Amino acid sequence: MRSFRQRHFISATLRVLVFIVAVILPARAQQLTVRIGHFPNITHVQALVAHGMSRKGEGWFEQRLGPNVKLEWYVYNAGPSAMEAIFADTVDLTYAGPSPAINAYSKARGEEIRIVAGAVDGGAALVVQPDSNLRTPDDFRGKRIATPQLGNTQDVSARSWLAAGGLRITLTGGDAHVLPTDNPDQLALFKTRQIDAVWTVEPWVSRLEMEAQGRVLVDEKESVTTVLVSSRKLLDRQRDLVRRLVAANAELTTWIRAHPAEAQAMVRDELAAETHTQIGADLVTHAWARIVLRTYVTRAALESFVSKAQQAGFLRGAPDLARLVETP
Repeated sequence: MRSFRQRHFISATLRVLVFIVAVILPARAQQLTVRIGHFPNITHVQALVAHGMSRKGEGWFEQRLGPNVKLEWYVYNAGPSAMEAIFADTVDLTYAGPSPAINAYSKARGEEIRIVAGAVDGGAALVVQPDSNLRTPDDFRGKRIATPQLGNTQDVSARSWLAAGGLRITLTGGDAHVLPTDNPDQLALFKTRQIDAVWTVEPWVSRLEMEAQGRVLVDEKESVTTVLVSSRKLLDRQRDLVRRLVAANAELTTWIRAHPAEAQAMVRDELAAETHTQIGADLVTHAWARIVLRTYVTRAALESFVSKAQQAGFLRGAPDLARLVETP
């Protein structure tokens, strides 16, 4: 027969095992990792603030999604890279421009990609050299214009603007040269006059103005710049989670509007962490005036980007956008 001590030990061990099976293992099984992408741009202000809070252990989304949800943040240079990450199933959602989202949606024949919320309008512009005589698309014949990435929203805007002005623009040349270039390299090339103009987003627009005396020629004040894109897979499997995340994004947008000074300080800190470059308070304030925070996106606004993508040669047909926007 077992001794009292042995029986007590076995009983205690069984209780621990029952607790693990009944409580700990189900809780761990329910844990979910959500992977979110964004760019180190002020036009991704919600992501910058939320990423910064996650970095400090004070996650805005985490507090609203529950203890069983873990967030992982991924930083990209521009939209096409983020869309490829969704296709490759390495991110679940990402803040991105509307043009890459539409192109990806068209490429996937209406599958894979869904826009679930708005984020920012404005904050994008065409900047030219301070002493240039560039005024119209026709003036750009033979000129070099840098954009963040082939097929990103500003790249499409640049190509469609030039094409609408009568220039022949191809992916590799034409009457003017559109050169996809990472944002930090754009600034260096602009300062050394190796490029004539840049079509980009904040804070790079303001940096071109304040550090290189660039002049804004086209200011996309009312154009959609950033939306929140989800994989359809996540929507199908975790619709309620996406609904709560969209609600948290809207709540964060309201908080940023009400606390601009605090939000700007958080944006500066996060940009410094992501780019290893200190951004001045005056530059962020200057850039802030160009952006308009949104929580929605309209079908009409997206249709305008379809037309731009067709002019730029990225879309041959007109994809049916009926399923692109989906509010969970």
